Amino acid sequence: MTASWGARLRLLLLLLAGALRAHSGDLTARETCKAGFSEDGYTAFVSQNVLEGEKLLKVTFSSCLGPQGTQYESSSLDFRVGADGTVFAARELQIPEKQVAFTVTARDRQTAERWNTAVQLRVALGEAPNAGHKPKKGRKEVAPGPSPPPQDTLLPWPPQRLGTHGLRRQKRDWVIPPINVPENSRGPFPQQLVRIRSDKDNDIPIRYSITGVGADQPPMEVFSIDSMSGRMYVTRPMDREERASYHLKAHAVDMNGNKVENPIDLYIYVIDMNDNRPEFLNQVYNGSVAEGSKPGTYVMTVTANDADDGTTANGMVRYRIVTQTPQSPSQNMFTINSETGDMVTVAAGLDREKVHQYTVIIQATDMEGNLNYGLSNTATAIITVADVNDNPPEFTTSTYAGEVPENRVETVVANLTVMDRDQPHSPNWNAIYRIISGDPSGHFSIRTDPVTNEGMVTVVKAVDYELNRAFMLTVMVSNQAPLASGIQMSFQSTAGVTISVMDINEAPHFPSNHKLIRLEEGVPTGTVLTTFSAVDPDRFMQQAVRYSKLSDPANWLHINSTNGQVTTVAVLDRESIYVKNNVYEATFLAVDNGAPPASGTGTLRIYLIDTNDHAPELLPTEAQVCERPGLHTVNITAADADIDPNIGPYVFELPFVPAAVRRNWTVTRLNGDYAQLSLRILYLEAGMYDVPIMVTDSGNPPLSNTSVIKVKVCPCDENGDCTTVGAVAAAGLGTGAIAAILICIIILLTMVLLFVVWMKRREKERHTKQLLIDPEDDVRDNILKYDEEGGGEEDQDYDLSQLQQPETMEHVLSKAPGVRRVDERPVGAEPQYPARPVVPHPGDIGNFINEGLRAADNDPTAPPYDSLLVFDYEGSGSTAGSVSSLNSSSSEDQDYDYLNDWGPRFKKLADMYGGGEDE
Repeated sequence: MTASWGARLRLLLLLLAGALRAHSGDLTARETCKAGFSEDGYTAFVSQNVLEGEKLLKVTFSSCLGPQGTQYESSSLDFRVGADGTVFAARELQIPEKQVAFTVTARDRQTAERWNTAVQLRVALGEAPNAGHKPKKGRKEVAPGPSPPPQDTLLPWPPQRLGTHGLRRQKRDWVIPPINVPENSRGPFPQQLVRIRSDKDNDIPIRYSITGVGADQPPMEVFSIDSMSGRMYVTRPMDREERASYHLKAHAVDMNGNKVENPIDLYIYVIDMNDNRPEFLNQVYNGSVAEGSKPGTYVMTVTANDADDGTTANGMVRYRIVTQTPQSPSQNMFTINSETGDMVTVAAGLDREKVHQYTVIIQATDMEGNLNYGLSNTATAIITVADVNDNPPEFTTSTYAGEVPENRVETVVANLTVMDRDQPHSPNWNAIYRIISGDPSGHFSIRTDPVTNEGMVTVVKAVDYELNRAFMLTVMVSNQAPLASGIQMSFQSTAGVTISVMDINEAPHFPSNHKLIRLEEGVPTGTVLTTFSAVDPDRFMQQAVRYSKLSDPANWLHINSTNGQVTTVAVLDRESIYVKNNVYEATFLAVDNGAPPASGTGTLRIYLIDTNDHAPELLPTEAQVCERPGLHTVNITAADADIDPNIGPYVFELPFVPAAVRRNWTVTRLNGDYAQLSLRILYLEAGMYDVPIMVTDSGNPPLSNTSVIKVKVCPCDENGDCTTVGAVAAAGLGTGAIAAILICIIILLTMVLLFVVWMKRREKERHTKQLLIDPEDDVRDNILKYDEEGGGEEDQDYDLSQLQQPETMEHVLSKAPGVRRVDERPVGAEPQYPARPVVPHPGDIGNFINEGLRAADNDPTAPPYDSLLVFDYEGSGSTAGSVSSLNSSSSEDQDYDYLNDWGPRFKKLADMYGGGEDE
């Protein structure tokens, strides 16, 4: 009975697998030919040391055109791929311990389409499989799909045993076909997929379980299994774009957990549904095509990806053009390859000057472009028509005119305007101008204005009215870029330019500027040297030229103002400081009488030939010798302002008068320029001696000069050097003279010391002087303040008893010395102060004020005694007698002259009442 249930289960599973394979075959039959590698990744185990040419592995590529249309390439220079897909080493190399990875590319020779696959080479440390693979995405941007399930799934074989009849195949235990699950299923869930059952479950209870991604590995619990019945379920809708296949292992154990069967592989494939619409890589594509392009010219490629299975119609995208704007000159200027998305031109007539940009709406639809069942999406392609130089530049007029003053450069004479319909500020529009004829000397050039594209005719070489009064130029214009094929130059690309030259007053010029003449120095005054005349280039103007001196440093020359004749007004001296390297330079000015006048300068250079006009001078003029001959001699020479041959060799000789010169001294010739002066006698007294020597040069005629050399004769030590005492003696100073000099120095120092002491004393006296002011002009009587009256006695808390006049003077006299009220007049003899000088000292005014302040503070007799004075309170009584007997209204004359005897303080009162001097 158990065997029958197992047979029925196998039959059921085989029928289900056959039905699924039939369904899959139907889908495959509808697929179109798709080229690509059999695997997206290859892995091979190799030895660490690889020899050159050693075969490593082989990649398999399926091409719709056959193997002859495929070319293989490797991204690594260390490996090459043969025509059959065999990968071998290009050189001897050593594989690293980890791995080596590179890319193998298959290229279609006709369409240039490329496919990539990854290759990994690993070092085989032990026994390992010869090759393996790991599916990856290739270069073709299609959704990944599962590898087709095998035609039959074989269970693991038990270990093979060697019997009497050789190898024998063991009976397989389980037969589980691949499981296909459609995505986006609506349930209900859990939904049963398959039932797994072992043949041994009739003998013992068996528990079933599954492991792998989707079961006990993330994503968790996508699949589940009934542990007792072996029924396997899917618990939720599947998404092929999230994961296309699952690989699980089924386990069968007894109730004790002991393995009953070997684990078996379960392959679950998610069947794709058309649930994703194509998506363009960009919403806006930008491309360009040259104007005038022929039909079939490539423009751009647009790409849309569909996340559905690219091996089915769900992921097969097709392209088409929906609209084109503008529809000029044709509504179908472009077409698109429905499979690749390549856009090309389909009609002629692209003209940038008419339409510079097209906007094309492109639609991508899956289901192989079936608009009824497929999903669609759109994108925008902006196609710019690129400019080509199909329009030659043309002058706006055939002739141009301009004028230019002569002798002007970098002047724009005329502006040439052109018209070009090509794209502005591009090489097809930028103009280049050339002068074809009419300017053989190269006076003009044409520069292009970068903004307006106009040609600016510019003078680069000065023109001369006297040589050319006008120019007739022929100019041609072209572009920086050459004209497009088949485009000819226009006859309007050539024009004529007439340039008139204006005559201006040109300055006279000296034909032989920096003129050089040679003559001997010392020519007499009034000698005619040369005629230094200028030429006026204005031949068509009758103008006169006048000359004058511009620079004559030594004021030696004169020039005739009408004819330019140069004469001397002083003797020319070659030895003058104004002569450099025997050449004297003078500059003259030539001015015409044009309107306005023009002037030019010329330089006359006079080379002065030397004459023997300077006698030689003896050098040195002072010397020192010892009083005995043989120890010191004097080397003498001569200096001559002339030059060769009017200088050395020189002749040195002593004069005959006075006779003592030849008796005491002798001159010995050393060479043509030097001689030696020494003592002739055995001893000469120390002192200063004037030795005359006559020097004669070698000029023609020779000149001589007698020069005096001052020779100091002094006693010398054993080294031949003058001693200190000897030097003084030789200078002619005796003991008396030295004593007189010392006395003068002492007197001078004494006078300086006395002057310093006097200055110190005078400074001290100035600081000790009192305030310098006349008593009659005492400032204490003149400084009055009227703006401080106080608040009155009623609002001030003063002790007025202190202001009352005391009844007696005993308390004042009994006070200790130095203690008294400051508002009381001192009793007793008043202190005497030094009289102030009448004229103030002209010193610092600050010292003057400080001295006056100090004198006023120290004067106890000066009111107001530094106290508050109250004048409206008289107290309870007075020690003075009554004054009621005074008759102020009396008309009798009284004698007030006695007030003049009371001193200067009563002078004002005496003047008021006594009359006296005022009368």
